[in-house]
Amino acid sequence: MINKTFSRRNFIKLAALSLGSLAFKPMIGKTRLPAGHKLVRVAGSGNISSVSIHKQANEESQILYQRYKDELINVYDVVESEFGPEFNPFWYRVWGGYAHRKWLVEVDTVLNPLIDTIHEDGQLGEITVPYTRAYRYSSFYGWEPVYRLYYHSYHWIRDIVKGPDGKPWYELEDELSRLRFAIPAEQMRIVPDSEFEPISPDVPPEEKRIDISIFDQELTAYEGDKIVFQTKISSGALTPVKRTPVGEFRVGVKMPSKHMGNGQVTTDIMAYELVGVPWNCFFELENGIATHGTFWHDNFGTPMSSGCINMRNHDANWLFRWTNPVCEPNVWTANGTGTRVHVA
Repeated sequence: MINKTFSRRNFIKLAALSLGSLAFKPMIGKTRLPAGHKLVRVAGSGNISSVSIHKQANEESQILYQRYKDELINVYDVVESEFGPEFNPFWYRVWGGYAHRKWLVEVDTVLNPLIDTIHEDGQLGEITVPYTRAYRYSSFYGWEPVYRLYYHSYHWIRDIVKGPDGKPWYELEDELSRLRFAIPAEQMRIVPDSEFEPISPDVPPEEKRIDISIFDQELTAYEGDKIVFQTKISSGALTPVKRTPVGEFRVGVKMPSKHMGNGQVTTDIMAYELVGVPWNCFFELENGIATHGTFWHDNFGTPMSSGCINMRNHDANWLFRWTNPVCEPNVWTANGTGTRVHVA
């Protein structure tokens, strides 16, 4: 547990100084990127360590060099290649060549105003920098690095503390291990209650249903016979271990933030630890299969996961708000017999 909590008086004093510090930030500057400019991070999960830069927007063309996990790349243009791949034919023109966007995710740097109160049950926040290193504090060891947290991941804030730079940091709590660690407060956006507001709450629950097509890699939401939402997804990889189960299900558990992976505490960016996966709707509880947001790839339309249904974050948030059971703000886990899900 971090035990360097400030008083409100000290917090206000430090808050005025906090935006002047660049300590513990990715080295990419403080302002938003110019309109039209793209910055991407080499992402991936598990053993994905690099991406190849090709001479042309073609997987068969010459590989010129590699860019490695968590490197940031400037994008000059987006190209739809005649050489595919068919389900995701988009390539980024980068320095010297082209990179397919499969393991590249768009990022930004946005610094946020500080808040001086945290809800007693926790306050959901979103990382708004390409990545940040979290630190935990102990009286014996002092400040030690732990997880690297990524852009568009979501975490529960439990307190406001004085960080190793003397500035306000948010103390976060991992929902899986209950480990507490902290990051600079300005690197996190407070999620407003409006992002939990139910969509179509007047529609009878049994009129809502979700169809997930493994063949088409597509999720469709219905109200009665009317399609109200449709998007490309990435289901489980087509192996016996990772395949998404098919059948009839119901959403039974919803979690705004989930730590997926092996559950180890580590600084290793190659470890299989996806900390802060957002907007989870679990519909197959025995194996923990859910729809959820994704911050580690941009390859929707093809199987990619270990069984879950990967979605873009904004799509996952829409589904989270539309489905039952309803999850109120500041609730870590909502349970109930919810929206029907058909997977085929």
